[in-house]
This record gives sequence, structure tokens and C-alpha cells, in this order.
Amino acid sequence: MTEQKKLPQLQAVKGMNDILPPESARWEWLEEKMRSVLQRYGYQNVRTPIVEPTALFVRGIGEVTDIVEKEMYAFEDRADKHGQAEHLALRPEMTAGVVRAMTEHSFLRDSGRRLYYFGAMFRREKPQKGRYRQFHQMGIEALGFAGPDVDAEVILLGNRLLRELGLVDGEHFHLELNCLGEADERRAHRAALIAHLEQHIDLLDEDGKRRLHSNPLRVLDTKNPALQDMCNAAPKLLDFLGETSLAHFNGVRAILDAAGVAYRINPRLVRGLDYYNLTVFEWVTDKLGSQGTVCGGGRYDGLIEQLGGKPAPAVGFGMGMERMLLLLEEVGVPVPQQAPSVYAIVPSAAVLPQVFVVLEALRAAGVSVQMHPGQSGMKSQFKKADGSGAAWALIFGDDEVAEGLVAVKHLRDTAVPQTTKSLADVSSWASELLRA
Repeated sequence: MTEQKKLPQLQAVKGMNDILPPESARWEWLEEKMRSVLQRYGYQNVRTPIVEPTALFVRGIGEVTDIVEKEMYAFEDRADKHGQAEHLALRPEMTAGVVRAMTEHSFLRDSGRRLYYFGAMFRREKPQKGRYRQFHQMGIEALGFAGPDVDAEVILLGNRLLRELGLVDGEHFHLELNCLGEADERRAHRAALIAHLEQHIDLLDEDGKRRLHSNPLRVLDTKNPALQDMCNAAPKLLDFLGETSLAHFNGVRAILDAAGVAYRINPRLVRGLDYYNLTVFEWVTDKLGSQGTVCGGGRYDGLIEQLGGKPAPAVGFGMGMERMLLLLEEVGVPVPQQAPSVYAIVPSAAVLPQVFVVLEALRAAGVSVQMHPGQSGMKSQFKKADGSGAAWALIFGDDEVAEGLVAVKHLRDTAVPQTTKSLADVSSWASELLRA
């Protein structure tokens, strides 16, 4: 008989990570905290496909961005019976997909929309701490609203999210603002900026030279220390803004000032995608080394028309979930771990029918219950109960069950006396187990 060759163990793709318990509980906690804030601001959930037409991102993000040029997972699908094959891509960001969905389904026909999403994005870059090939974002999009009041509301929402996660403004993060103006203002600034950069072309690294004419604003976003003086002396976009753009920016600032939100104006702040205009903003931290931006966004009034819809204004932001969890861990914000309220200890298989009736009644009353699997000694079961994080143990001893009772023991507070409860009337005492 031929010996079967052992197959190699399969592993996840580098930079695309499994999220397992108990780590997954931290993600669920973060998502629940975020949803609570988003719903208070009137935002509704939207979910779009992971795979979209490649052209969506080429048109929406821009052909000369790093995302499209270097990082996007794009492929040609299998040909159909006519020999035609679709060009598809894994989404590298979600704003373009949300805009495509709103346009395709005419969702902006009657009124504006406030939307939020959670989802996986994909970019082919070198994996490092806080940056992965498959990463996850929470984002919001306020579509169909033109005024500075909505820009300010979006920023206030972001600030509240960070605060309610336990982060402190000025200690763990700070807000930066800029105004990118409108297309004609950016063109005038772009010409002046290119002229400035050409005067210092010998200082530019290869990345800067490559972007000089295709995306000069991104040259200013460099982290290269040798370029900082040259970038600081570059023409500032704020000096090229007209009255309307300045009024919009000052309107945003007035609301933030009234709300007591601290911010810094950063004239070199740009976004990595081509579709932004007017207000742009980032929340930045110094707690994660070079991965300083934890949330960023801005206004993108031209994107909906650019993707084939009727012209409509829009503003939003995206927040990296992995990076946010890293920040919370780095600054010591406690993230609760999932644990059942109750751990059921069952010394004898003979009482299992009665036990299951009681546990199902508790679960129906909203109590989280974990039962010890299989049979083992009381000592082993109590050890498992303690390790589960449960506040209470229910001990279904043969004698107690025969009398229609169950012993209830608090696992975290020895001052609480052990008691017995009736198996016949679970609803009368179930609520006590929800109070740890």
C-alpha cells in the first residue's frame, strides 16, 4: 500500500490576519461603541460589495495615486460566453463604492443621506504594525449636504467617537484642519507649487520627482526630514483661496470654536485621494510612531458627478479599526473582554435534562450562560468557571436538583453568601444574575 504524502499546512496570506477570541471580543466592543455614537447622530448602515469594477477606483481615486498605481488588487475575471471579461478589483477604500451604490439605486433623489459602514479593504503594500494588506475601516458619508455645518457635524462626531472610546484630546490625539479650496484655486496653487518644487528639484527624492507634475500636493505630505524646510517654504493653498472657500472654512471653524473643539490649521494637510475639496481634516496621534493618523476625511463635492451621478455635495471620513485598537492598547484604555454572566457546573450527567431546561429559561431572560462541556470533577469545573470570567456559578448537585433547587455562588466577591434558587421559577431570580 502506497503511503499517502502529507500535504503542507496552509497558512493565511501574509498581511491578511485571522481575528480570533479573545481578540475578536475587542473588535465587537469597539464596533458596538462606535454604532452607539453613529446612531445618535442619525447615521444608517450601508454595506457594499468587496469586489467592484476596477474603473470605479480609477475614476474615483485617480490614476496617478499610489493606491491605483501600486497597491490595488485588480484582476481580469473569467471570460463569458462572448469572450468578454470584466476588470474587477478588491476595494481599496469604500467611499467610491458607497457613491456608486447611492447613484445606481437613486438614493439621493429625494434627500441627503447620512450613512456609516464597517468593512474590509485591500491594498498590496508591505505589511507592518498597523498596516496590513487586508485591513478594516469604519467610515461615514454625509451625501447631499453642502454647508459648513455638515462638515462641522462630521468633525464633532469624530471627536465624540474618540472621546467615548476613552481617548483624551490633547493627550492622546489632536485634530488638524485645512481647506483645499475649489478646482480653479487648486490649479493656481498647483502651478505656483510646481514652480517652487522645480527650483528645488535637486532636493527631491525619487518619489517626489515622480509626483512633481502628476500630484505635487502629495510631495508636501512627505515624511522625509531633508525636505521639510523646502516644503515649509512652499506656496500655501490657503493664500490662493477665494471669498467663498474662505467663508466655508471659517464657517466650519466658527462651529468648532463654539463647541470648544481644539484644532490646528495645517496648511500642508492633504488627503491621499484625488476627489477631495474644501475642508479636509485628520485626527493625529504621537503614540503610534510613524502611523500617526488614526482618522481622516473631508469634503468631496465632485465625486458623485465624476462617477456618473447627478452633481451633489458630500463629506465623510474613514477610521482604521486595527490602528484604533493599537492606540487604545498603547495608551492603556481598558477594553472589556467577553464573558458569560453565568457558568453552569454539572457534576452528574443524570441531571442534564433538568439543567438544560433551566439554562434555556435563563437565556430567554437575557442571561449569558456557558455550560461546562462533558463530565469532570468539581475542582476542574470550578477552575474552568473561574477562568471563563463569569460572575456567577450555578451548581447543579444531585441532591439540590432532587429537591428542585440549584446552588448559586458568586465567583468574584467572596462576601456574597452562596444561596439556593428554585428550578421551577427561574424568571423570579434570573435578573439577579445580570447584576455582577
